Parts: sequence; structure tokens; C-alpha cells
Amino acid sequence: MLLQSTTISKSPLHDRHISLSSTLSHSLSSFPPGFRSSTFLRTVGTHKSSIVRCSISQVHSYGTVDYEKRPMPKWSTIYRRISFMEDPEMGAASVLNRCEKEGKRVTKWEIRRIIKELRKFKRYQFALEVYEWMNNRAERFKILTSDSAVQLDLISKVHGISKAEDYFMMLPDSLKDKRTYGSLLNAYVQANLREKAESLLEKMKGKGYISHPLPFNVMMTLYMNLKEYDKVDMLVLEMRDKSIPLDIYSYNIWLSSCGAQGSVERMEQAFEQMKLERTINPNWATYSTMATMYIKLGQLEKAEDSLRRLEGRITGRDRIPYHFVISLYGSVGKKEEVYRVWNVYKSIFPSIPNLGYHSMISSLIRLGDIEGAEQLYDEWLSVKSNYEPRIINLLMGWYVRKGLLEKAEALFDQMVEQGGKANSGTWEILAEGHIRERRISEALSFLKEAFSVAGSKNWKPKPVNVSSILKMCEQEGDQASKDVLVGLLSQAGCLEDKVYMSYIPLTNGVPTSGELDDGDGAEMLLKQFQESL
Repeated sequence: MLLQSTTISKSPLHDRHISLSSTLSHSLSSFPPGFRSSTFLRTVGTHKSSIVRCSISQVHSYGTVDYEKRPMPKWSTIYRRISFMEDPEMGAASVLNRCEKEGKRVTKWEIRRIIKELRKFKRYQFALEVYEWMNNRAERFKILTSDSAVQLDLISKVHGISKAEDYFMMLPDSLKDKRTYGSLLNAYVQANLREKAESLLEKMKGKGYISHPLPFNVMMTLYMNLKEYDKVDMLVLEMRDKSIPLDIYSYNIWLSSCGAQGSVERMEQAFEQMKLERTINPNWATYSTMATMYIKLGQLEKAEDSLRRLEGRITGRDRIPYHFVISLYGSVGKKEEVYRVWNVYKSIFPSIPNLGYHSMISSLIRLGDIEGAEQLYDEWLSVKSNYEPRIINLLMGWYVRKGLLEKAEALFDQMVEQGGKANSGTWEILAEGHIRERRISEALSFLKEAFSVAGSKNWKPKPVNVSSILKMCEQEGDQASKDVLVGLLSQAGCLEDKVYMSYIPLTNGVPTSGELDDGDGAEMLLKQFQESL
């Protein structure tokens, strides 16, 4: 059912008895299967980093089935066994083998469904292990190009881009089509390998693999990451010249680009063009994108109007839009709206996922309601299914910024005592506390812990923290500590990341007076699209 353009004068969430309007417009069939992952978010702010973040990812509830009201199918039992293994070192294959020994013959549909769920929650290693188990049973399972595309994506995430390239080169020609080429293109883009991405795009053009918008959308995210917004405009023009229709993703990225350039007028012009498209209707992600840009540009009244329109596009069983609405109302400074949406959210769903609590606590901290944030944190502790370090990091980060390092450390100790595990961000927050107190040795010790966390292969410390330590080393003549830090960055591949290093002003290894870029509002906007591929 296509979205219906409506004028919303009052937010539908004000009425607790309303049913939020559904907004299904595309079918996933327009996307190559190898790119179909599930919901992002990550976090709003996740989502978190120098990589661009975007609310363009999960723009629809693509034929979502309400599994909460159905008997638990077999695939979900296997998924849970894999996801919650006491000893992850045993691997996903051990669970699948045990299931088959119990007489449960696993089908390919179930395997693909398990992989989809594992990818949804970023359990990439497990997902790859499931595929490897399937590959070892070629007599039972036929490998399709969509399978190869997903495997390539997982390999790039687990083992790095070089291994992904090796995998692509070893594929027979029968498994090389627009799906596998597109998966490699996306891997290059996520690694910010511009030259390789542009070269591969040209090859795809020669093979006739760019007759649809997806490759252009992927390249747009690259140029957004590199802040080369004029290249986004050029891709839009190229699509129009070649009669390649822009889809909802194309328009939402284009809106982000216009807003990131500081042009409300151009963003609104792009939005008007979008509304002229017969096959496209603005969805909740469209209004989330525009609200984000309006907030960045100080147009708060327009931001609130976009948020009200966003509410009118929320699908009844889709949780993700609530996270964005809560976060954006927090950015606008509307505390009462944050609590209103939160209460409606809780009344509709019997349980709230960690991402929901993350969005709410983050918004309350932004609004200066630390007491409310602490109360909600205590509520989360009483209902959580697992310890989510990103939620703990929110309060720890606030304590450190306010000079309350001891309180942050107490929260950390409580987490460890109750079986929780820190992620790289947790350790970096502790490092920040010691950086503020000019304790270089302790800060480096915690950064070492951050780099050593399982799954931290692609993690990089905040440029401002790296620069601060380097500056202190220079001021105190501490060459040994500086060498340790540079060594850690080298081992993690940070020094080869030109985009990342551009935020760390160095001249022959010595800090300069350059300013660090805090990023623009688009940095929450495009990562979601990349994660949805």
C-alpha cells in the first residue's frame, strides 16, 4: 500500500488510542537479495563515529510479519541457540550439528532466515560460520549469487576488505553478477576506498549492472562520508540523464546532502521534486532526515513540523521510528514530547528493546534531565535481557564530562560484578577520564583494553582523544608514551585511514594547531543505509 500524502496538523501520538498510519511503499524485491539485511540502528547516534550516519536505512516495514503472535518457528530456536551460546568459541556449526543429530533437518530457508537475524544484530562471525556450514554441504544446498553476495559482505566485516577481494576473485563467473559486484562495491564504500569503488563502478557500467538505483545510492554514501556533496549532485544528474529512476533511498540521501551543505532552499526543492514522483511518497525516514537537517540549521519550527509528519508515517508494529522521534525531540529540546512519545511507545509494545532505552536515556541526558536518565537506567536494569554496554556508556560518559570519574568507575565496577562486558567505547570513556586529569599512562592502559576487545577490529578511538594524548606527550616530553599510542594506531590500521587521520592534526608525528571537525548533522544519517545493504 503506497503512502498517502496527508497534511498533519496534530501529531497522531497525542491520542493514545490512535492506530499509527502504515507506510509501505517499496518491495524489497527491488534490492538484490545479497543486500537485504534487516533493521539498523543502531543507535541514533549510535550511533558513534566519524562514519556518516543516516536515518535512511530501514525506511519501510517490508511485509513485516508479527512473529510475537505466532508460534515460535524452528529457525528461531536454532538462532537463539547460536546467539546465546555459553562458549562462542564452539562456533555456530556445533549448534547446527547438534540440531541435526536431534533429528531436525535444517532447510536452506531456515539457514537464510537465521543468517538474516544474526546480521540484524551484528553477529557477523556467527552468520559467516552458518554460511560456511552450508558451503560444506554442497550436495544439499545450492549456492546462489545472492548467497555469495551476502558471504562477501560478511567476510569484509569479519576478516577485512582484502579477504573479501580474494573471495570475489575465487568465485566462478556463474556467481558473479550485479549482486556480487554490488556487494563488493558496498564493501569498498564502507572501507572508504574511493579509488577502488569508483573503478569498480565503471566496470559495473560496462557490464550493464547499473540499470537500477542501488549502486548510485551506495556511491552517494561514499561521497557523503567524504563530504564531497557536489559528487552526490552529479550522481543524481547522471541517474536522470540515463533515465534511472531515483528511489526513496536516493531522495533521502539527496535531501541529506542538500541539508549538509547548509541549504534549506535546495533541500526543500529536492523534497518538492520527490513529491512529484508518482511511485514515491515521503516516508518516516524522509521526515526524520529533514528534521535532522532543520535542527542542524537552527530551523526548529520546521523541525517540529517534520517530526509531527514523521509520527503520521509510523507503522504500528515498527519500533525503529520511535527511537528516532524520541532522539530528535530531545535535540529540539522538547522534554515533554520525549516523555509523551516514550509513554505511547511503552503502551503499544509489551517490551522495549535496548535500542529504545538507549534513545530515551540519551535524549534525557541531552536535555539535562540526569535524574530522569538515572531512573530510566535503573528501570532498564530490572527488565534487560542482557547487559548492553552502549547504555551504560551514556551515563559513564556524562559522569566523565562532569568530572565525576569515580562515579563512572563505580558504574563500570557494578556492570562487571553483574557479568556485563565492556565494549571499546566503555574503555575509551575511562581513558577520557584520565586524559582530563592528565594521567597519560592510565589513559593509554585503557585504550589498550579498548583495542583488545573482541569484535573491535574496525574500532577507532575518537580523534580528539588521540590528539589530546599526543599534545600532552609533546608538552611533557614523553616520547615513550607517544610511541605506544602511535603503535596502537598502526596495529589497528588507523594510520592508513586517510579520512580518519585528517581529523588528527599531525606534522611529522607532532600535533599542529589544526582544528578538529565535530562533524555535521549528516553523520547520523547514512550509516544506516549502509548497514541495511
